[in-house]
Amino acid sequence: MKDSELETMRKSFNTVKSRSNSIKESPSTQRLISRVREIKEYSIENNEELFNQLCESFKRNDIDFKFAKTSEDALKIIDDLLDEYGCTTVAKAKSNTLGEINLKKHLAGENIDVVETDLGDRILQLKKTDNKPVHPTGPASHLNISNITDIVNESLDVNVSPVPREIMETVRHDVLKRLESANVGISGANAMASEEGSLVMVHNEGNISIVSLKDLHIIVAGIDKIVPTLEDAISVVKLETIFATGSYVTSYMNVVSGPSKTADIEKKLLKNMYGAEKVFVILLDNGRSNATPECLYCIGCGNCVVHCPVYNAVGNEFGFNNYLGGRGVAMSKFIEDDETCFNSGLYMCTLCGLCTLNCPVAIPTNEIIENMRKLSTDVGFYPKAHGVIKDNVSKNDSPY
Repeated sequence: MKDSELETMRKSFNTVKSRSNSIKESPSTQRLISRVREIKEYSIENNEELFNQLCESFKRNDIDFKFAKTSEDALKIIDDLLDEYGCTTVAKAKSNTLGEINLKKHLAGENIDVVETDLGDRILQLKKTDNKPVHPTGPASHLNISNITDIVNESLDVNVSPVPREIMETVRHDVLKRLESANVGISGANAMASEEGSLVMVHNEGNISIVSLKDLHIIVAGIDKIVPTLEDAISVVKLETIFATGSYVTSYMNVVSGPSKTADIEKKLLKNMYGAEKVFVILLDNGRSNATPECLYCIGCGNCVVHCPVYNAVGNEFGFNNYLGGRGVAMSKFIEDDETCFNSGLYMCTLCGLCTLNCPVAIPTNEIIENMRKLSTDVGFYPKAHGVIKDNVSKNDSPY
C-alpha cells in the first residue's frame, strides 16, 4: 500500500476507535461480550450437532441448501444455479466468505457481471487494481475523498465534485441501473440460527434488501457461523456492530427464514410476493473442520486490525484475501496450505497480543501464530535469515 493510503487508513481507524470507546466499556456491552464468547465456544464445540439441526430447519422452512467441502465445490454450485436462472448480472452484497472463494474473479471468467452493492466495495471494484479491502466493514477506509473522486470519474465517465453526497448518489444511480436486469442476488450471512433455520445479515446501506429481492437469493456462509438460536445470532451480530462501527445496532438487520410468500388470500400459501422465490444456502467448510477452534470464534468485527501495530504499518499485505491481519494468516493455513500461511505474513506478526486484548471474544491470535511458526518450520517454511542461522548452528555450533 502507498504511504498516503496507509495514512488515510490510520485516520479512519482512529475514527472507529473514538466512536466505539464510549460504549465498549458499558455494562450492557460487557454482559454481551461474556454471552457471545460462551455462544461461540459452545457452537464450535457442538458444530456437527448444530449443523444437522440447521439442515432439518432449512427443510422445514423450504430453504434449499448444499454442503461445500471446498471453495471449488461452492463455485460449482453457484455456476449451476446461475445457469438454471440464465443469469448474466449478479447483485452482490459485502461478504468476506465470498472474497474467500474468489467469487468475483471466478464469475468474471464466466462472463457474469458482478455488481457490488456496498458503496465501499463498489468503489474498490471501480478501482480495479490493488482493490483488496482494508477492513471488514470499511473496505475502502484507505482511500481519501480525492482518490475516490478520481476513481468514480474515470470509471463511470462522469464529472462529480469531491463531495461525499454527490459521489454516493452517482454510484447509487449507476448500481441501481446496472441491476435492472439482475435476477440473482448473492450474499453472506453474519450468523445462522440452527433451531429456527434463520440467517441473520446486518448492514447500514439497505443493500442486502436489494439483493434479497431478486428471483434467487444465494447465501454462502461458513459452518463456523452456526449458533443455536435466533437470540444467539442477534447477540453475535450486535456485538460485531459495536466493535466494528461504534454503534449499538446497524440501520438494518435482515432475518431470512425462507423464500417470499403470503397467505392473505383465503389463507392459501403463495410464493414469490416481493422477495426471492428461492433461497439457496451454501454451507462452506473450506478447511474450517480442521481449523484451530479458537480461530473460528471470530465474529468479523475487524477490531484486531484496527489496533494491530503491524497492520497499521503495512496495511492489507498482512493477511489472506479478505481475512486481514494475524487471524487471516492463521486461517490461510486451513483454507489453503502452509506455504500460503507463510506468504500471508506469518513472520510479520510481533506477537504483541494487542489483537487478543482488543478482540471481543479474546481469540489468542498471537499464541496461534506462534504455534503455526513452529509447524511451519517443521515443514520447511521460514525466513531466509532463519535458514542461515540454522545452517550456521549445524555447521559451526554458532548462529554466526
